[in-house]
Amino acid sequence: MTDRPHTTDIATLSAEERADDATTVFGFFAYLMSDFVLFAGLFATYAVFRGSTAGGPAGSALFNLPYVLTETLLLLTSSVTVGMALLAASSARCRAVLGWLGATAALGAAFVAMEAAEFARLVAAGQGPGRSGFLSAYFTLVGTHGLHVAIGLLWMIALIIVIARRGLARASLRKLALLALFWHFLDIVWIFIFTIVYLMGNL
Repeated sequence: MTDRPHTTDIATLSAEERADDATTVFGFFAYLMSDFVLFAGLFATYAVFRGSTAGGPAGSALFNLPYVLTETLLLLTSSVTVGMALLAASSARCRAVLGWLGATAALGAAFVAMEAAEFARLVAAGQGPGRSGFLSAYFTLVGTHGLHVAIGLLWMIALIIVIARRGLARASLRKLALLALFWHFLDIVWIFIFTIVYLMGNL
């Protein structure tokens, strides 16, 4: 496909279109705030149950820090690639947008696959969420983040399909901006998880 020029300018938008954009952005920020509260509660729960191992192993005996560092690098790199997709969209380079989004999706999928493999390893070793309060809190916190990443991937794939078919329409640009915001939010949450759960768990 060829790049399609994007001619939408803020000055050409009608009052109704501007109001629609503002409502969408406000609603999305409200959603992000609710997600922030959700993760804050999960972090607080993890802090409470961190020492409740029920005689089982603590995080220092379970977590493979180099493995988790690889996951972290994948997700942080995907934050860069989604930012590059936004930059490409600002200059109406449709092919570049699709390429950067594809790279972001591949990195995100690798992150989810590694997290799923880690969960499977722990469960196979008898260290599943039912083993202790600590592991229950761990699986809930990290699993909730992983679920959000998976949802973001589905959104990204759907957006890639739409942009490939219709080009960089105004609605697609708005969705791309919101998706990038959501993805950056998940990266920030993961940095806290990496620090509090994995780094502090190995002290």
